Amino acid sequence: MELRDKVFSQLHGSDGPGLTSTQRVIAFAIVSSVLLAILGTEPELGSETLDAIEAAELFLGAIFLIEYALRVWACPSNPEYAGPGGRWRYVRRPIPLIDLLALLPFLVGAIGAESLILRVIRVLRLLALSKMLRYASAMRVVVGAVWDRRHELAFAMTLAGLMILVSSAALYIVEGGAQPKAFGSIVRAMWWSVVTLTTVGYGDVVPITPLGKFFASLTSIAGIGMIAMPTGILAASFSDGFARMRRKEEGQYE
Repeated sequence: MELRDKVFSQLHGSDGPGLTSTQRVIAFAIVSSVLLAILGTEPELGSETLDAIEAAELFLGAIFLIEYALRVWACPSNPEYAGPGGRWRYVRRPIPLIDLLALLPFLVGAIGAESLILRVIRVLRLLALSKMLRYASAMRVVVGAVWDRRHELAFAMTLAGLMILVSSAALYIVEGGAQPKAFGSIVRAMWWSVVTLTTVGYGDVVPITPLGKFFASLTSIAGIGMIAMPTGILAASFSDGFARMRRKEEGQYE
């Protein structure tokens, strides 16, 4: 096996189950980098500790930069990226783009809260490292279940939007005069309506008139159905999808 093929196998996964030794090291480095990025936002740690965290981040950044360069160099070992323009096709794929995005803080020297999101994105690489096809199949089932029920879900979302609009208008009419800051317009009342219909109930805005409390009670009861409808749709779809996946694994798929 050529050196490039060996590097490709270590970085992209061998034919066997599980992760390669190199992938385990990279996965550990990814998690360590994210944890350091989170700790680096705490000013109470002291300047010496923060300087050590910054140095560790730079070290890990160098590792990720080398790993990214090796991935691009070795990608022609995959027939999909062989030939002219193969590496360019590889770097334009989602996972390599995420790699590059996560490397930006290191490349531009951005250390601080403004680069936290970019560094945390690196944890998504853990999905690409996984060789557990069972979980990949489960992900396809979940996405397929949502897509198969897209019309039912669209109807549920439309109905939810209508309920929000109606309840906001009702509270605007009955509570707008008593609480103009909270219910002085339908737009303002929508905050209360969304919080109530989703059963979150922050309690920062509440109706105070008897009629307002009555409509609020109806809204609260309607919220239970609004949450239950898409939940039931997805639950049935997930059940069907996983049942088909099990039949396929058992060789009984139609």
